Amino acid sequence: MESLLALATEPAAWAALVTLVAMELVLAVDNLVFVAIVTNKLPAHQQASARRIGIGLALGLRLALLATLTWIVGLEASVFSAFGFDFSWRDIILIAGGLFLVWKATKEIHHSVDPEPTPDMFDNRKPTLGYSSAIIQILLLDMVFSIDSILTAVGMTTNLSIMVIAVIIAVGAMMVAADPLSRFVEQNPTVVMLALGFLLIIGVTLIADGFGHHVPKGYIYTAMAFSAGVEFLNMVARKRRARLKAASR
Repeated sequence: MESLLALATEPAAWAALVTLVAMELVLAVDNLVFVAIVTNKLPAHQQASARRIGIGLALGLRLALLATLTWIVGLEASVFSAFGFDFSWRDIILIAGGLFLVWKATKEIHHSVDPEPTPDMFDNRKPTLGYSSAIIQILLLDMVFSIDSILTAVGMTTNLSIMVIAVIIAVGAMMVAADPLSRFVEQNPTVVMLALGFLLIIGVTLIADGFGHHVPKGYIYTAMAFSAGVEFLNMVARKRRARLKAASR
């Protein structure tokens, strides 16, 4: 209760909340891209519920991690040294999550460009992923992003109520944006490769972070925004050419 009163009366608390919400929303982009890629491989009648359940469970996971904040902070303590690096449990989790993302993105890129007839990742008549498997993958990756974001949040504020509010707002935004984003990706096949490229970049960034080489996220998201802008212009150009072609017939 005191934390909530502090949030209502202290400008510093509001500033911390706004900063955390912005950070969580930016990180939510990574999650949403992965959710869209994974759930669009399910049969059409299962996609929406898988997104809702996966994101809903992810909210529960994040709140549970916040409840064990002391344990989370302890993950930054060094566990062992190898190859001239000191590794903590946080580093191990980031490296494992990054390797998973690189493997997932590489696998899907291979399926997209393989000239041999293989199940298409967006062919709903040939589901290549189980319902439970999709939800488990969403939860596992969200755990990686959650631990990273919580440790970053601790450096901004020690107010648990502010962290909880920021997480709830960000996950609520994910819930609202998940279906429209997934439909957009499904209806625009060229966006699929761009989204997979994003996942590949994020995976490499997580691995680098795990080895102690922090890449400022601003550079990553600026590059992603630029690529998305170029692809948007390509989509507009393709639609305009299609309309001109149809009008000339």
